Amino acid sequence: MTHDAEHRTRPCPPPPAGRACAALALSLAGCATFGDRAPRVTVAGVEPASGQGLEMRFNLVLRVQNPGDAPLTFDGVALDLDLNGDRFASGVSDVRGSVPRFGETTVTVPVSVSALSAVRQILGLVDGRGATGVPYVLRGRLAGGTFGTTRFTDRGRLDLPGLGSR
Repeated sequence: MTHDAEHRTRPCPPPPAGRACAALALSLAGCATFGDRAPRVTVAGVEPASGQGLEMRFNLVLRVQNPGDAPLTFDGVALDLDLNGDRFASGVSDVRGSVPRFGETTVTVPVSVSALSAVRQILGLVDGRGATGVPYVLRGRLAGGTFGTTRFTDRGRLDLPGLGSR
C-alpha cells in the first residue's frame, strides 16, 4: 500500500474554522430552544444571616420562573451582586430543584460581603446614593438541567437589611 492510498482511507479531522462554526451553530441552537421561554430569575428578598469576622452574610432569595412548556431542573446556583455599579457580594449553593412548566419557585442562596464592600456601600448611603433603594445588577447561572447551564441577569433597586436606606 502506498502512502497516498493510506492517506485517503483515514478520515481527516475538520479544520479549526469548521469546528468553530459547528460550536457556534450548537450554541445558537441552544439559545433558540429557549427563545422567549428562557427562565426568569429575579431578586425576591434579602434576609440577614450571621457573618464571621469582618464578613457580612445575607440570604438572597431568588424567584425562578419557567415560562416554558417543559419542566426546568437545576443542581446548583452561582451569582454575583453589584450595588451602585460596584461588586458587592457573591454566593454559591448546591441546591437542587425543579420548576414545573409554566411555574415558579424560590431558591435561597447565601452570599458573602467583604467588610470593604460594606463600608463602600455605607459611605454611598451617607452621600445619599441609596435614599430610595440601592440600584443592583444580579448576574448568575443555574447549573445542570437538560440544556446545561442557564445564565441570568436581573436589575432593579433594593433595600438591604443592615445597610438600611434613608
